[in-house]
Amino acid sequence: MPFNDRCWRRRLVVPVIVTLLFSGCAGVGFDRVGQGACPPVVAYSPAEQARVADEVAALPEGAVIVGWLADYAVLRGQVRACQRTWPTR
Repeated sequence: MPFNDRCWRRRLVVPVIVTLLFSGCAGVGFDRVGQGACPPVVAYSPAEQARVADEVAALPEGAVIVGWLADYAVLRGQVRACQRTWPTR
């Protein structure tokens, strides 16, 4: 092992640490006044909801997209909860 191996490691670690520190500041940022860090929930009309329900009903048994839609429904519920609890500015 060369004697300057530790110096090179130190030079590589510093940019990584700085990058991590700066990227942590960019984690929050939605342009919704009063909503803080909660993303917006897209509103769907009753006609769109009925069409989607018909399309889902027509899917073959065991279609993977049904599970994905269930996950999406959970995420929408979590965003709504976030919007209720996030303090306004």
